Amino acid sequence: METKNVMIVGVGGQGSLLASKLLGRLLVDEGFDVKVSEVHGMSQRGGSVVTYVRFGDKVYSPVIEEGEADFIVSFEKIEAARYTENLKENGTVIVNTQQIDPMPVIIGATTYPENILDEMAEKGVHVDAIDALSLAKQAGSVKACNIVLMGRLAKYFDIEKEKWLSAIEKCVKPQFVDLNKQAFELGYNF
Repeated sequence: METKNVMIVGVGGQGSLLASKLLGRLLVDEGFDVKVSEVHGMSQRGGSVVTYVRFGDKVYSPVIEEGEADFIVSFEKIEAARYTENLKENGTVIVNTQQIDPMPVIIGATTYPENILDEMAEKGVHVDAIDALSLAKQAGSVKACNIVLMGRLAKYFDIEKEKWLSAIEKCVKPQFVDLNKQAFELGYNF
């Protein structure tokens, strides 16, 4: 199998590391060679966080270069736009429609770009937008956006839903398993 590449991008504190752990666990359980690499910017201060998940028969490097990502799962709209150059020609960006103002917007140095997802689509990017925040609230916690997005990503994989749910059981603290399974289902059925 040719190596597949997934980038998970977001802002510090959104749960992108749990999402990459979940995806990595699932893929290892499926028998793939998996490499996961995390890049932390100023993540504790609301800065960018990027995780690379690469899998296939044999993966030699954990890093996804420009034009190699099959999927970008983005927890925020600007983060989706920031990394589109990493997407393959026929790749897909799964993006939470939530807007989190970066520091330049907060201090008034610039404004949040309007119609950012429309502009990406006009450039030929396949954008799969989902209001993960609303679905996470419906599941019981705004912190479950990450698992909502993993549920949406699962629709693009040929791996049974029950195996994703099993990976959630392995990666999430027991008291949060049911909530996260509900969040996954909401993303999956969106």
